Amino acid sequence: MASTYLTRTNAQAATNVDKATISFWLKRTRLGTEESVFGAYSSDANRLKFRFRSDNKFDFEMGVGGSWYSLITNRRFIDTNSWYHFVISYDSTQASASDRTKIYVNGVLETSYGTSNYVPQNQDFYFTKNGLGITIGDNYQGGSHQNYFDGLLSHFVCVDGQALDATTFGETDSDTGEWKWKGISGVNYGNNGFYLLKDVANVTDYSGNNNNFTAGGGGMTLTQDNPSNNFPTMKSPGWSDHAHSYGGNRVVTSGTNYRYSVATMGVHKGKWYWEAKFQALSNYAIMGISGDTGGQSNSTGHILGAGLYHYSVVYNDVGGNGHKYNNAGNSPTNTPGAFMGGFSVGDIVTFALDCDNNTLKIGANGQWANGSGSTNQTFANSTAITIADPTLTPSGYYFPACGDYTGTSSTIEFNFGNGFFGNTAIASAGTNASNLGLFEYDVPADYKAICSKGLNT
Repeated sequence: MASTYLTRTNAQAATNVDKATISFWLKRTRLGTEESVFGAYSSDANRLKFRFRSDNKFDFEMGVGGSWYSLITNRRFIDTNSWYHFVISYDSTQASASDRTKIYVNGVLETSYGTSNYVPQNQDFYFTKNGLGITIGDNYQGGSHQNYFDGLLSHFVCVDGQALDATTFGETDSDTGEWKWKGISGVNYGNNGFYLLKDVANVTDYSGNNNNFTAGGGGMTLTQDNPSNNFPTMKSPGWSDHAHSYGGNRVVTSGTNYRYSVATMGVHKGKWYWEAKFQALSNYAIMGISGDTGGQSNSTGHILGAGLYHYSVVYNDVGGNGHKYNNAGNSPTNTPGAFMGGFSVGDIVTFALDCDNNTLKIGANGQWANGSGSTNQTFANSTAITIADPTLTPSGYYFPACGDYTGTSSTIEFNFGNGFFGNTAIASAGTNASNLGLFEYDVPADYKAICSKGLNT
């Protein structure tokens, strides 16, 4: 959500101010930074928030007259590949302190807390209390919105007047054993309850209560990435000098030479398609695939390094040429010297990875390369780069990747099927026979988006 937040002020008495349930699905894309998922505010001394701390532990915190009550986990939430389901079940009427706030993660009750200061008995739940301002996507205190959540949110539900468990909103898949969304039925949302982000990117309440929100700070985007079909995001293995934003699909490179970002999903069989857009360019900005996720940062372990089975496109060199580097465990080779005539800001590079035949085709702006300085109009006539069997790479997989050969800064935005480059929607969706994901250009026949449904088929 970047710097976007949603806000409203409760305008009626709660059904039961001592009982409530909050349920939501989220996907983290930024670690090591304090991020608030939701909050409620009466004053700086009387407020609540649910946040991820800079140590990646979650903290459910409530201030009551300047006294602070917190539940801080021992474990860290550092998975940027998957969706988490959180349920906060609140019933302050309970005599046992530990029964007053129960938090479920992917259907399992969280019990391991480094800090466990439970709220006093019969303490009002600020999030449903009449007259209080509430936010989703940030925290309000000290007169300003802050600690924005830069990730993905889906199916955000508030039930006023009932303390429900996780089975109301999710269930275990009988085939995979994974926790999954099951839909909501038969729920009485109560006076100040609501249901947001139900397969839409707007502020409309779908509970029937018309408790709509107002968006502030920026726009909202509807991504194809959701709890039922998970798409990759980008990460930097082993360092923090690449910046990731917009749901983890924008990469700003910087810092030491050769460092790179890789996608959170890799493939070793099948045929796969994705797109990436240059938004800012340095000499030797790189996009392509990597068979390594170990975070190497020297001449034998970077995105073009020997032994790591990387294949990449490099942006203009000092002479203004684009290059195709092909490395299958040897030193990088440069063939040809002017691949596709070089690239410019705004170019959308297309990738078609065939792990069954060990080839990679590369194009730009709807044209596919023919292996020289020009391009072909058709995918069938384009020239493929021969790659190694992905199972022979250090990881056993290939991952979409990007980086900078010179350690200077470039901005690259990936579309794995989300339908956006950064926060800009694709101009017009190309054909896609698999119906998985939205892309700017036509997806070649038999190729699919890298996503959980694509991988499962």
